[in-house]
Amino acid sequence: MSNVHVMDHPLIQHKIGIIRREETGSKDFRMMIGEIAMLMCYEATRDLKLQDVEIQTPICKMTAKELAGKKLAVVPILRAGLGMVEGMLAMIPAAKVGHIGLFRDPKTLEPVEYYCKLPADCEEREVFVVDPMLATGGSCIAAIQMLKNRGVKNIRFMCIIAAPEGVKKLQEAHPDVEVYIGALDEKLNEHGYIVPGLGDAGDRIFGTK
Repeated sequence: MSNVHVMDHPLIQHKIGIIRREETGSKDFRMMIGEIAMLMCYEATRDLKLQDVEIQTPICKMTAKELAGKKLAVVPILRAGLGMVEGMLAMIPAAKVGHIGLFRDPKTLEPVEYYCKLPADCEEREVFVVDPMLATGGSCIAAIQMLKNRGVKNIRFMCIIAAPEGVKKLQEAHPDVEVYIGALDEKLNEHGYIVPGLGDAGDRIFGTK
């Protein structure tokens, strides 16, 4: 599991505890999802490369650090992934944002693409695919494949809560993708929901049922 990183930061764990609670309403849930995404983004960008740059301070010239190489992009999987975008942009405001829409075919249960809009130079960027929940793994595996088909080579996946079954499938399908998880839960139930989980993240973010 060397490419799977489960976050152990106390602030992340505390906030995940709040969004798991049944009594947490949409407003607080939405705010917390953004805050968790921001904290996870901080942790997940730890290994970004730096380069030296000459600058002038009010006192003198010096060599400072700046991000090197690839620019970043954030690609939420619609619709629940939208809840994580603002938190990511708080950390990396210059990132471009793409969107991927998938739905599950009721007969085959396979993910079907209905929307994909990416930044024009996406293949040159380090892309963070975000979705609060990694359950069966079907959506994120399909979304990552859509990006690869469009020439994207540097992909990371970030979710707040994951089931072991989904993590295993994602690793098997895309062993080259770094995976960042807020909490690794126990299992999936017979309906494909994560246990203990937090219910349907999209419904809780947008107040729908």
